[in-house]
Formats: sequence, structure tokens, C-alpha cells
Amino acid sequence: MDLTAFHLVAVGAIVVLAALLSVVLFEPGLAYRIRGELPLCDGHESRGLVAALVDSAVMPATEVEVLTNGRVFYPAELRAVVEARRSIHLEAYVFRRSAIADRLLAAMEARARAGVKVRLIIDAIGSWPTLDSYFAGIRRAGGEVAWYQPVRWHTLKRFNNRTHRELLVIDGATGFIGGAGVAAWWDNGGRAGAPWRDTMIRVRGPLASALQSSFAENWLESTGELLTMQQDFPFCRSPAEPPAPAAAHGLVVTSAPSAGRATRARMLFQVLLASARRSISIASPYFLPDVSVLRELTAAVQRGVQVRIIVPGALNNHPIARRASRRRYGAMLRAGVQLHEYQPAMMHAKVMVVDRVWSVVGSTNFDNRSFGLNDEVNLAVQDPSLAQHLEQTFENDLDRCLTASEATWRRSTWERMLAGAGALLERHQ
Repeated sequence: MDLTAFHLVAVGAIVVLAALLSVVLFEPGLAYRIRGELPLCDGHESRGLVAALVDSAVMPATEVEVLTNGRVFYPAELRAVVEARRSIHLEAYVFRRSAIADRLLAAMEARARAGVKVRLIIDAIGSWPTLDSYFAGIRRAGGEVAWYQPVRWHTLKRFNNRTHRELLVIDGATGFIGGAGVAAWWDNGGRAGAPWRDTMIRVRGPLASALQSSFAENWLESTGELLTMQQDFPFCRSPAEPPAPAAAHGLVVTSAPSAGRATRARMLFQVLLASARRSISIASPYFLPDVSVLRELTAAVQRGVQVRIIVPGALNNHPIARRASRRRYGAMLRAGVQLHEYQPAMMHAKVMVVDRVWSVVGSTNFDNRSFGLNDEVNLAVQDPSLAQHLEQTFENDLDRCLTASEATWRRSTWERMLAGAGALLERHQ
């Protein structure tokens, strides 16, 4: 090959790579549009519609408990681990070496030695500082640890797909779901300052089995093993057997990116936002709504819905994500959306309450990474009592917030420049 031909090939390769990079960075998001009247949130039609869209079974939600902050949910998780008799299944995006991680691993190791099946799925990127040797004790005791999507030549095409699920399932009968992983940030705060504000939910019964299914999906992807033991799914029943009557109903929404870019998590959030008639309350650590969500929030305000959102203030572990979020404040404030920045610590709770009837708690952020790239899991419950509890917690958090306005939102030139640079990466933050 002569020099001219070589240059042509090199230039052609650069053009192709640039085109592919442009597609990755600038591909338009999927437009989510909803036409027609949606059922009221408090009826069976609403939960039937949600269940059909996210392809999840409606289950009785009679044992659902809110656990606020690490000082509450970590002791509850430790007690559940100590009391485990058959299996302990933990999946985490964040599992960092810390005092709380040491305590959890010690408790799991003891149960593994007693014959309990202990399995852990840890995301290879979310927990990259944690060495594999940290889990040596668990393995020696008979437990198993799998890394989700480790960096290998054959996983590079899926590098951007992470498991962002944070869940713990004990004996297939008790489950914990929410936004918290395992690290000092939620325990004593560590060098990050005050412990992060977060919410976990404990469920018992059939909803725990549904969380087990979510774990089983990623266990298969990480190890090639399909979990089929009946003891892992104690609440499985014949399709002919009707579910027990319940005043509260829930669904576990397991979400993963599809080839067509749609995800069940996004469908869940979009339809509930569009269903609101009275109120929408959202707490989110990374609030980067796209055009479709902004349109839905604006439409909600226009039909008389009170829309309130709590996001982190200056204490934020992702400064670029914060600036990208603040870039949207102007449009939301002008539309009538109420924005509040949490002050005492990093706000990491991922909670949405709609019309004081539907509650969604899980791992999903209001950003493209959660809606289009990550594996996520959420608990959606139609129950006024749970919604009231979460609304009260929301009100308590509001007392610790600064309310944003068009006057106070004004950004410095430096912040505008950083937000502009961050805009290139918003679809991957």
C-alpha cells in the first residue's frame, strides 16, 4: 500500500469513528407520548394499565415498611442476614470497603458456614475500588461472588450497561429495595461528611419473590447459572390459585435496556406522571429530565397538579450532574414546577409519590443512564397509607431545603461553561 492509499484509509477510519461517536453522544432520546385520557390513580384500572405496560404481576402489598437513612436500614438488613435460614442474595452497584461492608460480610460469612446459600452480584464499574480479595472470606465459607460485566474483550460492547440495582433478598421471603448500596456514605458519612439521605423499603411475602426474580436475572448473566430451587421462590403459586385479597397492591418493575431503547422503568414513570391529577412529589439525586419528561411535568402543572421536586444542593457527589440538572431549572421554574435543594447532606433518595396513591421507590434516577442504559429495579405500590408516609417524609425533607426561584437560580459564567461541557455527556451520566 502506497502512502497516499494509507492516508485515505486512515482518514476514512477516523471519519467512521467520528460518526459512531456522534451517534453515541448525540442520538436523540426516544420520544414518549401519551394520548387519550388515563384512569385515575386510585382505581383498579390504573394498576391494571401499569401492570400491562411493565409486564409485571400485581401482588398484595400488605407488608411494606419504609426505612429512612442508614441508621435504620443497615441494622434492619444486618438482622435479616443473621436470621437467614436458606439463602442470602445481595446485588449492588456500590459495594465499597467500609465498616458497614465489613459487618455485612462477617454476618454473611457466618451464615454461609451454617449452610445458608450466600450469593452476591457486584457491579464491576460501580464498585471498581473494591478488590476481589475483599470477598475471600465469603468464598472460603462456601458463598459465591460474581462481578457484573467485568471489563473483558468480550464485554466491551456492553460496557455501558451496568447493574444499578440495589437489593437484598433473604430466604426469598424478605426483601430490601431502594437507592442505597453498601458504603460509608450511608453509614457514618466517611470523608464525604454527613451520612447521605436515602430511603429503602422492606417487603415480605410475594413481592420479595419478585425481587428474587430480579436478582436471578442478573445472576444468570453473571454466572450462567439459572436459579430454580423451590426454596428460592417460596411464594410461587399455581396460576389457577387466586391471590389473597388486599387493600394495597404492588409490582416489582425489573428494567433493562432493549434494542429499541425503551425500558420498563421509563414506561412506569412516564405513565404515572401523565396520570397525576392532584400532586407529584419527586426526590432524586440526579434529576436530568429529557424533553419527554419535561413536557409531562409541564402538562401536569397546566392541569392543576402540584409538582414538587427535591434534588441535592451543593453537597453533591457528582458536581457535573448537578450543573447539568441546574441547566434545566429555568424551563421548569417558568412552567410552575417547584424545585427544592436539600442542604444537610447528599440527597440520594429515589422516591416518587403521585396523587398520594402511587409510590415508587427503587434504584432509578431521573436521567438517561437509568432510563436507557442501566439494569434497574423499582417497587411501585398503590396504597394511600404508604403514600401518606412517604409524603410526610417528603415534607420533613422540605424543611431542610432551599427553594429555587428564577432570581436565586442565576448561574455564574463558569457554571454555564461547565454545564455546557457536561451536556455532551448527559446521556451517559
